[in-house]
Amino acid sequence: MILILPFLKVTTVHKDVSERLQKINPVLALEVRKILDENKAERHIRGGMATKMKYSHDKEQNVG
Repeated sequence: MILILPFLKVTTVHKDVSERLQKINPVLALEVRKILDENKAERHIRGGMATKMKYSHDKEQNVG
């Protein structure tokens, strides 16, 4: 079990999950690595969608 404490930097969590987990449980580390890589590949799409929603919401408030 990995304990994630509040206020830890994302890079620290990623390091724990990618490097340290490899030594503890290599099979689980491989599964986690696949998920992290997929999220990283899709990150720019989610950011663009969030920006689009933000500005469409602002536009709706200004019209109404």
